[in-house]
Amino acid sequence: MRAQPLLAVDDVERAGEWYRKVLNARSGHGGQDYEQLLVDGHMILQLHRLDEGHHHGTIGDPSLARGNGVAIWFETTDFDGTVARVREAAADVVTDVHVNPNAGHREIWLRDPDGYLVVFAEPA
Repeated sequence: MRAQPLLAVDDVERAGEWYRKVLNARSGHGGQDYEQLLVDGHMILQLHRLDEGHHHGTIGDPSLARGNGVAIWFETTDFDGTVARVREAAADVVTDVHVNPNAGHREIWLRDPDGYLVVFAEPA
């Protein structure tokens, strides 16, 4: 089994560009309604337009905050490179680089353009 998180976003193309930049990913689909983000040929994240129902109905309620209580967590072996890309993207940093005292690794916490909490961490 492999997780393939899907985020409901206001603008798939804008969110896709941001995630491609910070994840050093490539597009696996592209488009205004749906995107797949690939790293090393593996899909690691999906983006779906919030108000597009397709065959399953809409993903979320546009009047509510995105991702309340959810953190999109990425482990990266290139932590310093990821932090550099985060800074280049002028991301909204919530908690800058620090050592998590419980896990003993470095992390950075930020918000994506839709307000989702995103964490990048070194391997434990």
